[in-house]
Amino acid sequence: MEILENICEYYDELFPIEDGQPDLFERESETYGKPVKYLSVDCGTGLFEHQLATKGEMVTAIEDEKTLLESANRRRRTQLMTLNFFNMTTLEMGRFLGKGFFNIASILNDRLIFISDPILLAKFFFDIKQLLVENGKLILSIPNFEKYNGEVFRLPARQSIRAKLESKVTTEQNGEKRLVQSIETGNGRILPVTDAKIRAVTKSEIEELAKKSGFSKAEFYSDFKKSALKKDSDTIVAVIS
Repeated sequence: MEILENICEYYDELFPIEDGQPDLFERESETYGKPVKYLSVDCGTGLFEHQLATKGEMVTAIEDEKTLLESANRRRRTQLMTLNFFNMTTLEMGRFLGKGFFNIASILNDRLIFISDPILLAKFFFDIKQLLVENGKLILSIPNFEKYNGEVFRLPARQSIRAKLESKVTTEQNGEKRLVQSIETGNGRILPVTDAKIRAVTKSEIEELAKKSGFSKAEFYSDFKKSALKKDSDTIVAVIS
C-alpha cells in the first residue's frame, strides 16, 4: 500500500484508539504472564503500541511505510519502554521475527485488506500462527464488505476536526477491487492519499484462512466492545485463537 505524506499529519486523528480497544486487548491477554508480548503489524504511527508499552508490555511493531514509521519512532521518548519499531513488510515478518514468541498479534485500521493477493493473504495467516505461542491470538479489524452491493461503493468516512478521509471502492473488469482515498482538509483542499488494489475480505474467508493456518476458533464482533456483528455493521473485529 502506498500512503502519501498527505495523511501522516492527520493519521492519529483519523485512526484513533477506538472505544473499547484497550479493554479488549487487556481481557484477551489475561491468560498470559507479564509482560505480554505483542506483535503489531502495519502499526501506522504507533499510537496504540505506545500506550501498551507505557503499561509495561513488550511491544514489537512493524510498518512498511517509512513516513508513518518515522512518526512512530518519534514517540519513543524513553529507552525504558520495551517498544521496538521495524521497517518491515508482512512478507518479511515470518523470516526475521522470532517464531513461537508472541502472545497476541494484531493488524488493525483496515490494513489487512491491502494484502490483495490470496496466496499472500494465506501466507500472512500462516506466518502469524508460526510467530505466536501455542495459545496465542490474532486480533484484526476490517470493513464489513458484505454490507455493500455494486461495483462502486463508499466506505464510511473517517473524520476529525481538521480533516476528513474519504474512501471509495471500485471494481475492475477482472473483478479485482481498488481503494481510492483522499483527504479533505479544514481549508477545503482535497489531497490524494492512495489508489491501491485491495481484497474485500469477508468473515467466511477469515474463518477459512484461520482454520487452514491452524487456529481453532474465530470470534466476530462489530466493534472492540464486542457488540454483536450484524449484516449492516460497518466494521468487523475478529479475535482468532
